[in-house]
Amino acid sequence: MKPLRLFAVIALFCVTSALFSTATVYGADTKIRRVLVLSIDGMHSLDLALWAKNNPNSTLGKLYAQGMKYTNATTTKPSDSIPSTVGIFTGASPALGGMYYDDAYHRGWFPPGSGCSGSPGAVIDLKQGINLALDGSTGVDPNKVPMRLVNGKCVPVLPHDMLRVNTVFEMIKAGKGGEGKDDDDEKGGKSRTAYSEKRPAYDFLNGPSGKGVDDLYTPEIACFPFTPPATCNNALLKLADTEAFDELRVRSVINEIDGKDHTGTVSVGAPVLFGMNFQSVNAAKKDSLLPIVSGYADDFSTPNADLAHALGYIDGAIGRMVSELAAKGLTDTTAIIITAKHGETSLDPSKRFVESTSAIQKVLNLAGIPGVPAPPAAAPAIAKLTEKATAYIWLKNQSQTLSVASVLTTQANETTLNTAQVLSGESLKLLFPDPLSDPAPPDIILVPNPGTTYEPTVQVLAEHGGFNENDVHVPLLVVHGPSITPGLVRAVVTTTQIAPTILALLGLDTQSLDAVRLEGVKVLPGIQTKSGGGKD
Repeated sequence: MKPLRLFAVIALFCVTSALFSTATVYGADTKIRRVLVLSIDGMHSLDLALWAKNNPNSTLGKLYAQGMKYTNATTTKPSDSIPSTVGIFTGASPALGGMYYDDAYHRGWFPPGSGCSGSPGAVIDLKQGINLALDGSTGVDPNKVPMRLVNGKCVPVLPHDMLRVNTVFEMIKAGKGGEGKDDDDEKGGKSRTAYSEKRPAYDFLNGPSGKGVDDLYTPEIACFPFTPPATCNNALLKLADTEAFDELRVRSVINEIDGKDHTGTVSVGAPVLFGMNFQSVNAAKKDSLLPIVSGYADDFSTPNADLAHALGYIDGAIGRMVSELAAKGLTDTTAIIITAKHGETSLDPSKRFVESTSAIQKVLNLAGIPGVPAPPAAAPAIAKLTEKATAYIWLKNQSQTLSVASVLTTQANETTLNTAQVLSGESLKLLFPDPLSDPAPPDIILVPNPGTTYEPTVQVLAEHGGFNENDVHVPLLVVHGPSITPGLVRAVVTTTQIAPTILALLGLDTQSLDAVRLEGVKVLPGIQTKSGGGKD
């Protein structure tokens, strides 16, 4: 680090009443040895900007002032948690990663328990339905996932088997670790990885090897708190429960900062890559019953009391992590990345439009599409219909694609369904592989106007998983006082660039990522580290 640059950093710390309590001393060890990744699910880029503006002395406010801000960052399309998380930790788009939704379909796999007999085609459930134990404590049940033939043998398709590209966790575990001796070398911390997510289906973070994350902590969010023989409660349905669920994982991260496993009982060394996702903002936007719904008090995205509470909780939780890094002397060697898997629609409460999940089937039935009876009867022509902030349709008979798309694009039906665009055929292939040759992508995607959600009832007040501004425009902030100069980038970037950026921050070869080689994913602009940003 050049002395002049050091003085600029110290001056910034003085002006902003620096969050990090350990002073940066010229000549001290400031090599980035670990990266902490935090996803605040449901947060829009504007949410973070407003919070930082109105709370400049908060943890997030100070990090925002000290970091490199990417104010025009977009997550994957679809913006569901699954493909978005894949993008963050592999660099891959859904087209390359092969995972499209937590509720999807694969034409080449077989249903659970089928023994790979009969016709292929299986629904993919990446929610609590595949847990071995209700609370998620024992991982995924191989008897509840799809099956496939491998060398003539019928085997389960676990979540990590669904991923088509490698992960940053795997690259760290593969011995491509940082240069020089780390304080945690003797404890095994040099290549150690950890992460916490909301359910066991996030086994896919392990990557195709199944071994990428040493300490993967995945309690089930839909089963909180779990006290046998009591039934499960969905923590997302009540903000206080969601914050309590997040707190389980916050404690796990603090334990890992202390050099222990997520339980805090085993000394293993601080991880090279670790972090968690927060669900509290997601819950505040989905479930707030205050007079103006969706987490906002007005059309200018002012947080209502529920959203403000969730943001305050998360700010304090991240503050405790930062304080623990300082207490353990890890501040100058740890980079922090803050982002979100997805936003939440509607950002503008007056644009909120809830459409019944039976509406699409109803219009197809009225048009006489074979195999589509009136709802609520099951439609044998539809292999899978996933409806959230956008609708995804997998058809049993793909020769029906044109006729189904033609019905959905009539003026009357576009009005009924509040449709902005229907993707199929050539328009869909601009974004994804041809569903006639790739077994994973949907045949038709119905993109509604901004603010629309498809829900069985109006009780869910916001949703994600779509293509619109509300869904995809997320915060992205990279902080490391000694080597990342504070700045602002308004150019379009994507959360898939986080993966190579993690490796670059650690001084690793970004070309080791499949997504970098196959899709040309770049390190985020403006990231220059002492190691030169890695090989890009």
